[in-house]
Amino acid sequence: MAKLEIQLPAMGEGVIEATITKWLVREGDTVKEDDAIVEVATDKVDSEVPSPWDGKIEKLLFKEGDVPKIGEPLAIIITEGEEVGEPLTVEKEKAVEKEVERIREDMEKTSSAKEEVEITASGLKSRTPGGKFLSPLVRSIVSKEGISYDELDQVQGTGSDGRITKEDLLAYVKKRSAPSEPKPVEAAAEKPPVTDEETKKQEPVSPSGDEIIEMDRMRKLIADHMVKSKQTSPHVTSFIEADVTNLVNWRNRVKDQFLSREKQKLTFTPLFIEATAKALRDFPMINVSVDGTKIILKKRINIGMATALPDGNLIVPVIKHADEKSLLGLAKSVNDLANRARENKLRPDEITEGTFTITNFGTFQNITGTPIINQPEVAILGVGAIRKQPAVIETKQGDAIAIRHMMILSLSYDHRVVDGALGGMFLKRVAEYLENFDPNRSF
Repeated sequence: MAKLEIQLPAMGEGVIEATITKWLVREGDTVKEDDAIVEVATDKVDSEVPSPWDGKIEKLLFKEGDVPKIGEPLAIIITEGEEVGEPLTVEKEKAVEKEVERIREDMEKTSSAKEEVEITASGLKSRTPGGKFLSPLVRSIVSKEGISYDELDQVQGTGSDGRITKEDLLAYVKKRSAPSEPKPVEAAAEKPPVTDEETKKQEPVSPSGDEIIEMDRMRKLIADHMVKSKQTSPHVTSFIEADVTNLVNWRNRVKDQFLSREKQKLTFTPLFIEATAKALRDFPMINVSVDGTKIILKKRINIGMATALPDGNLIVPVIKHADEKSLLGLAKSVNDLANRARENKLRPDEITEGTFTITNFGTFQNITGTPIINQPEVAILGVGAIRKQPAVIETKQGDAIAIRHMMILSLSYDHRVVDGALGGMFLKRVAEYLENFDPNRSF
């Protein structure tokens, strides 16, 4: 008999912890190798942790809702192997070497198949509309067989708490492809008995008929993140108006040529990121984070862009080394990250290590807003809608009123380390880079 630790495995570059969302086993349960024992979640990814061995779960070391670090033991399992620390005989050592070689050969044979499963599964949601969790293998079968997510809620799962297993799905596919037998009229008219769970769903949730909607996991994470930010940082927001007529006219003139030559759409976002990256170089004390009473000056400028998802949630993919990229490089990064964010295909390391964030209110024709700082950063830039407005301009003949493209920029900053003077100068510098855009520049 041997007692071994089942550890939280690595879950992508930059991911240091995960939340225990649901235990799939209890203490005393017997499991087989590769059986899923727990569901975990990082900021944006749901996953399962399988058991590395056959055995009996002796102890669960964390409760649901706890947040263990990568590499920490999650559970203790009792196996039939040798006790930990027991010296190996020559015969046993040779047997171990032979087993390791066998495992290595098996891994080489199956690596391409596993890669195909992971690629197929990565583009699919991890839960059905009814909330059933789907493992990567199940999602791969779903994709290959063309099964809709609404259809999956009709599959009766035999796994823990009704989870859909590989065998359940293959049985469903086989049944679905078989010719259906005509049902008697009487049988067709019969309705299945209503379960207690269905009865609860049918009951009104309040006397006034109000509907109560439970937050999904991502919304809960966003809510916690926003509350924590407000509790951590004393927020101050400054505003400035910018005349971006030169920038707008240049972009409108070259966008079709840009698309034709570079096969990339040229939105305003890479232009905003370019100006922000320049301003961060000019004012490096905005590109910092706070650790207790220490200020950490970031060497890299990694700009996150808040992206709205089809389900109404929000994610912030990060453009690493934004100050080192050309406008074309920024456009490619923006388009790629935004598209994959909406398709739920971002890697964990693509949403980490941000040093500054931009959120675009103008996408929804909002003229301005007061964004909440994305911790542990100390500032966030809000970009309002660009609108044609009458404005006073200086000409050789004197002041005149003209129609100009105007926008409002807002900067929320952490008043623990960023005072009004620094925040105001940084915001003014961003506006100046946008206003003084060279209308004759190439791309």
